[in-house]
Amino acid sequence: MAKQPNKTSSGTNVQHVKQQNAQSAQGQGQAQQQFGTEFASETNAQEVRKQNQQSAARKAKNSGGQQQ
Repeated sequence: MAKQPNKTSSGTNVQHVKQQNAQSAQGQGQAQQQFGTEFASETNAQEVRKQNQQSAARKAKNSGGQQQ
């Protein structure tokens, strides 16, 4: 079998695979940016801290103030 440029021994088109990989990597980067932005815009850090303090206070009250 004669060697063809840009093809593997199994006949895979190397350029096509490189192009697909580049598109896939680009898509993953965009999805990750949207995901990070979504959580950053919906999470109120101050409210989370307040809820954590309330939870800790309830836990201490329910356990009689003893550390577990």
